[in-house]
Order: sequence, then C-alpha cells, then structure tokens
Amino acid sequence: METVQVRKSDFSKILETAEILVSEVEHALSQDDIVIKRIDDIKLGKVKGKTERDLDEYLKKRGVKID
Repeated sequence: METVQVRKSDFSKILETAEILVSEVEHALSQDDIVIKRIDDIKLGKVKGKTERDLDEYLKKRGVKID
C-alpha cells in the first residue's frame, strides 16, 4: 500500500466535504431500518472491523446481502 501525503488544510476540506456527503446519504436513506441501525452503530463506535471482510461480515449479521 502506498503512502500519500496531504496537507492539513487540504485534509480538512476533504473531511468537511465527506461529512456533508455522509449526512446527505444518511438523510436520503433514513427510511431504511438497516441503514438507520448501521449509522447508529457507527456513531456509537460499535463497528470494530478494519478490513472489507470484517465489514462484509458485520453487514451480513445485519441482514444486508453482500455479493
């Protein structure tokens, strides 16, 4: 895996934009109970997985079909 250096000011802009996008996605999907539970788990820090496989297993437990 390569390391990428990003200036703190650029990272702050990226993070701010990401937070806005996450908020918009949360709002758009707020009718889906699985999504609501997932977002709550993320906010509470219950998601411990560090790999895509861990995340897939977590989502499967929550009833999300993974291809």
